[in-house]
Order: sequence, then structure tokens, then C-alpha cells
Amino acid sequence: MGCDRNCGLIAGAVIGAVLAVFGGILMPVGDMLIENTIKKQVVLEEGTIAYQNWVKTGTEVYRQFWIFDVQNPQEVVVNSSRIKVKQRGPYTYRVRYLAKENITHDSESHTVSFLQPNGAIFEPSLSVGTENDTLTVLNLAVAYNNTADGVYTVFSGRDNISQVAIIDTYKGKRNLSYWPSYCDMINGTDAASFPPFIEKTQVLRFFSSDICRSIYAVFGAEVNLKGIPVYRFVLPSVAFASPLQNPDNHCFCTEKVISKNCTSYGVLDIGKCKEGKPVYISLPHFLHASPDIGEPIEGLSPNEEEHSTYLDVEPITGFTLRFAKRLQINLLVKPAKKIDVLKNLKRNYIVPVLWLNETGTIGDEKAEKFRKQVTGKINLLGLVEIILLSVGVVMFVAFMISYCACRSKKVK
Repeated sequence: MGCDRNCGLIAGAVIGAVLAVFGGILMPVGDMLIENTIKKQVVLEEGTIAYQNWVKTGTEVYRQFWIFDVQNPQEVVVNSSRIKVKQRGPYTYRVRYLAKENITHDSESHTVSFLQPNGAIFEPSLSVGTENDTLTVLNLAVAYNNTADGVYTVFSGRDNISQVAIIDTYKGKRNLSYWPSYCDMINGTDAASFPPFIEKTQVLRFFSSDICRSIYAVFGAEVNLKGIPVYRFVLPSVAFASPLQNPDNHCFCTEKVISKNCTSYGVLDIGKCKEGKPVYISLPHFLHASPDIGEPIEGLSPNEEEHSTYLDVEPITGFTLRFAKRLQINLLVKPAKKIDVLKNLKRNYIVPVLWLNETGTIGDEKAEKFRKQVTGKINLLGLVEIILLSVGVVMFVAFMISYCACRSKKVK
């Protein structure tokens, strides 16, 4: 009887040890299986999950505009007063609903080329007025429709997953011809996705044709998006800092007068990219701009929550599941003797014209599908690993203690 009991205890301990070992082995093996599956599914080629969403996004993307209405134009013209502005909006359009066009795969270079057609549909229910409002300086549907961005050529990731979606060329070039030195380089992806297995320490680089440059985002926080854990990457203030604050930005300062010898910050002269027009970009309401930029303007209220840009990226796949791109368009207005309304001005103004908020969030149906196909399976595997390891360790310890106790009683 004692032998049977001891044998049972030993058998239980052995089973526990086997379960614990199996749970321990399952961890690296399971991680490897997940990694291999993800690597296959994020490649930009027909048949993968990534490709389906890449050709035509299933996310509804909206672009909202707020127009700055100047309240005291006569005062400014006569006395060079501070410009009083009042924002009106939003005027909302649905954008990015068209599928990519002219998709061409190159099996030798492992790249995919495409055009991104632009389209805009006005959404009256999400807007404060109509497209015909007199204060609206831009009819987006007219300016945007029947145009296209590109040609883009990006790496498919077929031979190197760490390169997937990274832009190889834009309009056939690896440089923009707008900026000196490395500032002119086209870096990263288009921000719709990034190579998989994102780390918090990474800097996510992406190119935006809207701002005529490459830029970057850094980790800000962990966020739960419809049951999916994501990393929020934010555009840091140093991205628009002066060369004094961030020496890497020295090649984005292309003139010395308006920038006060490159000491002003928070705005970027993109005139070269806009056929020589005096266009400056910034974050909305001059968020993170130097005081001298906003001082001549009354009526601005910058704040991080409404005016910062961020990307919510699922770290395992590298897919951007939610984003908010905030941007302000400004015009340089300065004294001009040959123009009547400008000849009496005594100072330069960088005048805010409008700011936009382009947002997109994964839909409920796609979020549920993503949870089932990706996060759900990963969580289930992790739970099985923990249960096997925990139960195995507990069984082994419990049965071994019982066995030792029995042995001790038998000796006495």
C-alpha cells in the first residue's frame, strides 16, 4: 500500500515536471510560430492580410478643416496691429476611400509601385456650414478630386521583413530636391504601417507629401484601442525645434530673416515645395512654436490634446490602427511697396489660414476580426503557456512534498 502511494506521488511529480517543461518549451516555440506567421502576413503581396488592407483601407478617414477668419483687416493694413482671428469649423470631408492604382510588383527588387488617387466627399452632418460659405477659402473637393499622390515605390518585405512598407522612391527619386543635406532624404514609410515587432525605444520615421519632408514619432504611451493593445507614438516638439535646440534641424532652416537667423521655431518654410509661394506649415494654433511666431496673432489657443499628431500602432504587426494628423497652413505676409494693402505694414506676419485634422480609426468589425486573428490567438497561447507552467510547477512541488513527508513518516 505504501509503495503504491509513493509510486503515485512520484508519478504525480513527474507529470507536473513534464507539464512545467512543456509549458517552458512552448514559450519560445510559440513565440517562433507567431513570429513566422506575422512575417508571412505583413508582406505586401497578394493573399496576405496586410495586402488586403494596403490596397484599399477599410478605415473611414476624415479630414476636418478650421478656417481662420480675420476680424480686423483694416486695423492691420493701416496700423500694423496684431491680427485678430477667429476659427470657424469644422468643415469635414471623407478622404482616402479610393484604392491604390497602377500597382506594379517587381520581383527582382522586391518592391511595389503605386499611385494613391485623391478624393474628397463633403460631409454636411459633420460640418458647421456648407462648402459655399463665404469665409471658406478652400473647396477641398474641387482642389483634391481627380488628383493623385505618387508614384510611390515601397519595399514588399518579401526578402527582408524589416524593410516592409519602407519607401524606396517617391516620384522616381530618393530625394526631394527641396532641402540641403540629409533633410532632403525620403525616410521611412507613409505611416499607414511599419515593419513588425515595434519596440518602445524605436523612432518611427515616415514621409508626408503634405509637409514636403520626412519626419518622425517617438513612443508616448500604451493605449487600449477596442480591446487591442497599441503603442501611441507622438510627434515630438523637437521635430520643429530651431537648430539651436536641435542641431539636426539645421538644414530645414533655409532663410535667415523671417527665422531671425534660425532662432525661431515651430514653423517650416515649404515655399520651394509650393512653387515659390510664401507657405509655412506648423502645428495648429502654433503649438510648440516660439513666442515671436504667435505674438502678432490674437485668438489662438494651442493645446496638446486637440493639436498634436499621433499614431496608434499595433506593435506585433506594425499596423497603424488609429491616427490623428494635425497641421496648420500659414502664409507669410510682409511689407511690399508695390501692393497697396501691404505698403504701410511695418512688420512681417506669419498668418494662419487654416488648420486640418485628419483622423482614422479601425472600425468595430475590423477590430473584432483583428482580435480573433492576431491578439486573441497570441493571448490564448500565452494563457496556455502560463497554465501549463504554473500547474506543472504546483503539481511537482506538491507531490514531492507529499512524497518526502511520507518517506519521513516511514523512517520514524
